[in-house]
Amino acid sequence: MDFTSERRLDDGVLEREFTLGEIPGILWTPGSTSEPAPLILLGHPGGLGKMYPRLVARAQRSAAQGFAAATIELPGSGDRPRSAAAEQARADLRRALEAGEPVSDEIVDALILPLVDQAVPEWRATLDALLALPEIGGPVGYAGGVIAIGVRLAVVEPRIAAAGLFAGSFVPRSMFEEARQVTIPLHVLLQWDDEGNDRQAALDLFDAFGSKEKTLHANMGGHTGVPQFAGEDAAGFFARHLK
Repeated sequence: MDFTSERRLDDGVLEREFTLGEIPGILWTPGSTSEPAPLILLGHPGGLGKMYPRLVARAQRSAAQGFAAATIELPGSGDRPRSAAAEQARADLRRALEAGEPVSDEIVDALILPLVDQAVPEWRATLDALLALPEIGGPVGYAGGVIAIGVRLAVVEPRIAAAGLFAGSFVPRSMFEEARQVTIPLHVLLQWDDEGNDRQAALDLFDAFGSKEKTLHANMGGHTGVPQFAGEDAAGFFARHLK
């Protein structure tokens, strides 16, 4: 992990950009802490540049609770190399949505499964590097982003103690079996009128999770209409499980 820039935000949070091999990312740490901070991995749908305002707001909220936060760019997003197969899957998805047609399992599989297969090992390698830093400790949480990535991470990464997931992206049917293997505490956010997502599929996924502690927070509104208090609820969830 090579740090490429460093700056102090107005609230004292230290923001450092880094690269891990060819993967760009950002680490935020609280302004003052005497002990290694718990860590929240901030997922997102891709494009660090356009997502930065939301990510830094989430990181600052986390830092106010004493948590470090980090994110990395997704494969095929931002300045990372594009995949012809992924670009074709995105085009097929756009075409189906614009035509008002159901999104087929074939499109979802082609778009999501290769992304999960590549992104999850990258997240785990990033976690290795972050936990080697003296200012970062456990436990670790995962929040937001492509829900299928969160599902896979919750199954394969034992260092993640709790996850806050946003049911706002497609999940391959084959991953419902993985969801049954998830046992960590979950906080799942669902926008009831999400125009680009299948509500029933999101409810089925929540039902499939094997966690004894899982909470579904459903709010009225579309994909971008997440209320402010939803972030506060998620912050409370992580405060309970990472401290």
